Amino acid sequence: MPAVRGAPRRVRQNRRVPIHQITDPDDDRIADYRALTDVELRTRWEPPHGLFIAEGELVLRRALRAGYPARSYLVDAKRVDQLADLDTGETPVYAATQDVLQRATGFHVHRGVLASFRRKPLPAAAEVLASARRVAILEDVNNHTNLGAVFRGAAALGIDGVLLSPTCADPLYRRSVRVSMGEVFAVPYAKFERWPAGLDEVREAGFTVLAMTPAPDAVPIQRLSPAQRERAALLLGAEGPGLTAAAQSASDVRVVVPMRRGVDSLNVAAAAAVAFWELGRDDPPYGGA
Repeated sequence: MPAVRGAPRRVRQNRRVPIHQITDPDDDRIADYRALTDVELRTRWEPPHGLFIAEGELVLRRALRAGYPARSYLVDAKRVDQLADLDTGETPVYAATQDVLQRATGFHVHRGVLASFRRKPLPAAAEVLASARRVAILEDVNNHTNLGAVFRGAAALGIDGVLLSPTCADPLYRRSVRVSMGEVFAVPYAKFERWPAGLDEVREAGFTVLAMTPAPDAVPIQRLSPAQRERAALLLGAEGPGLTAAAQSASDVRVVVPMRRGVDSLNVAAAAAVAFWELGRDDPPYGGA
């Protein structure tokens, strides 16, 4: 039967669960997605309310595989078929036009898929350390892009956990999650309550704390001894200021990635990736996907 001009457009259903059409950007049902580009608002809203936003189908699916419970899905009405294979259970699936999506979120949702997830309780630092051989420790890294890139490098290059100073950015902020390509879900992380006193806990767990710095008297990272590499905790600071003097003083060894052509340092995410690879270069080959 041909469609009747002017009749309400039907949206395909996702298996058992109906797709709910959203026509008003101020609809309270999609309040989780409001003003996603307002960093200050979102960082005040998301952690206290126990939620985070995933952007893009790949990231959404990785969050589900990691066991994060979905609160809702919000998709471009033209892309509802992308979620057709998901067992969404009782979780509502909302669909809207690009115009409504943009007015609600504050940006053009070109990936077409968003989801709101419930956070899981963070483990204690001791729990992350107990199951790790090699960890990264971040001090004052509050750029979400850099944070996400560090997590992606950690997942790819053999880092078993990430520990954050109290002033680090939220790894589950949308931009961090997106830049990490969802790998933030694959690497256990925890936040220290005390800093830099938390580094004592790392050392007591049997790790050697390696402070990354461009200082001329730092040890080139490739010259670390086998004992220093055995259980390494790589300490990295924020873009620009680097590690504080207090954090460096609380470390065991200051290390550097040697530079050439007068370059003094790398972006923190790039430096982290180089150092992660170097620390794990003698690991057995890994053929996993």
